[in-house]
Amino acid sequence: MALAARLWRFLPLAHGTVRKPWLLTGVAGSWGRDCTWRLRGSEVLGNLGAFKRSLLFSALSYLGFEAYQVFSQAAVVHAIAKVFRVEDILEQADYLYESGETEKLYQLLTQYKESEDAELLWRLARASRDIAQLSGTSEEEKKLLVYEALEYAKRALEKNERSFAAHKWYAICISDVGDYEGIKAKIANAYIIKEHFEALGYFHRAEQVDPNFYSKNLLLLGKTYLKLHNKKLAAFWLMKAKDYPAHTEEDKQIQTEAAQLLTGFSDQK
Repeated sequence: MALAARLWRFLPLAHGTVRKPWLLTGVAGSWGRDCTWRLRGSEVLGNLGAFKRSLLFSALSYLGFEAYQVFSQAAVVHAIAKVFRVEDILEQADYLYESGETEKLYQLLTQYKESEDAELLWRLARASRDIAQLSGTSEEEKKLLVYEALEYAKRALEKNERSFAAHKWYAICISDVGDYEGIKAKIANAYIIKEHFEALGYFHRAEQVDPNFYSKNLLLLGKTYLKLHNKKLAAFWLMKAKDYPAHTEEDKQIQTEAAQLLTGFSDQK
């Protein structure tokens, strides 16, 4: 509108150059001459009005086009920045996870809980679950976090059904939810969990795809072989679970359980 205002100042009527048609009759003369002046004054005013409207319309059209270009360029820049931003967030999230900064990781990722990115969502599911496992988390908060984690994992799976991590954390989270929904729900969920996670062959395939990806997977392998009375392989996987770097409270609990099971081996010898 600043451009329109500047253009307006150049219009004659803006400064009152010609205000009223009868002022043009001030040059005394014959009736015919007076009429002619009046006619010409009206024509001048009419032409100026049309010119003013045309000029204003052109100015506004130009301003509208400029605004469209600015907004279009801003949208492109925002879209490009968003792509790199997700990558940066994932990199920062992985660093915090490796550093054992559970609370900082959760605070970071919850800022983007409305994201449509599967990689970000399954990390958020994991972070929510890790917060639930902390000793300082109340039972009420833990329950909320467990259901929250399941929702994030479910969304991650919906966004990318081929994501191994999304399947893994969905299975883990649905198992956690079963603890709050009773034995019937837990049994019903067991079929879903089996499809996603809990089968010996799946455990092995998981390890082949991403070795040592999850401490509980190592523990489950060890315990599964214990049930199959294969102590040699049970000890192998339990040792891996015990030596797994503890990034979370759950990792520490798994280390303790694996160590206890291994101690049981020693007592039997």
